Amino acid sequence: MMTDLLLDQVRTLLAVVDEGTFDAAAAALHVTPSAISQRVKALEQRTGRVLLLRTKPVRPTESGEVLVRLARQVARLERDAYAELGLSGTGEPTRVSVAVNADSLATWFLRVLMRVPEELRLYFELRREDEDHTAALLREGVVMAAVTSSPDPVPGCSVRSLGRMRYLPVAAPGFAARHLGGPLEQVLPDLPVVAFDRRDDFQDGFVRRLTRGRSSASALRHYVPTSEGFVEAVAAGLGWGLVPEAQADPLLRTGRLVGLAPERPVDVPLYWQQWKLDSPALAQVAETVTATAGEALRA
Repeated sequence: MMTDLLLDQVRTLLAVVDEGTFDAAAAALHVTPSAISQRVKALEQRTGRVLLLRTKPVRPTESGEVLVRLARQVARLERDAYAELGLSGTGEPTRVSVAVNADSLATWFLRVLMRVPEELRLYFELRREDEDHTAALLREGVVMAAVTSSPDPVPGCSVRSLGRMRYLPVAAPGFAARHLGGPLEQVLPDLPVVAFDRRDDFQDGFVRRLTRGRSSASALRHYVPTSEGFVEAVAAGLGWGLVPEAQADPLLRTGRLVGLAPERPVDVPLYWQQWKLDSPALAQVAETVTATAGEALRA
């Protein structure tokens, strides 16, 4: 039962996961590595499950992720309680960990950090991850909240809609002049393309829709794993790509980019997922995120 869990054992598990090794966790908690090992073993015996994979670095099992998430939630509630009681606790800053996709980070999410009231003394730890994968960081207990493309709540989390981020298929004028000599659905599958990384199949999905499933984007592709770098690579003529409307519009107006299919924008719904905690800090962040997204995204 959850009431049988000892919080010092759960906190020790979290320390091992965060520090990566038993020795590093021992140093962080100012105890011996033997004490760390005994606490973890006792917790595994108490739950009847293997909680850690003894790799380098150590990784939690699926059951371990549940307890890591619990440990982070308890720490969050403890900090809120100290704040409400007017106690300084250890003096550690109030940290809010959030997973954010690169395009949101580049176009609107930093305004959230600027708008959170200073008197809350919140400090953010942002984890950049594709919107299709940010929910996994929530599930693993790595972050408290995430901007995600999934409307399905992670267990123990709430969800609210943020709006739609619009993407435009674009290319540099010289690239378009050299390569676009026929119907787009015929020529685009063979043209060099820019992708974020090897997991990025966004451009492939656009081509499949354009060709009704007959083709994907070309294997001739450049991988550029930053939002700003991605846009610059497309503007430099390395390949075509789907660029967020907020980043594409200024370059379309100045002629650095041209639209390939203005009638075929791609809208990606975004959602805010966060732990279901009665936490004033998380509630304030959620309100600020929602308001800022309402200004930046399409309804």
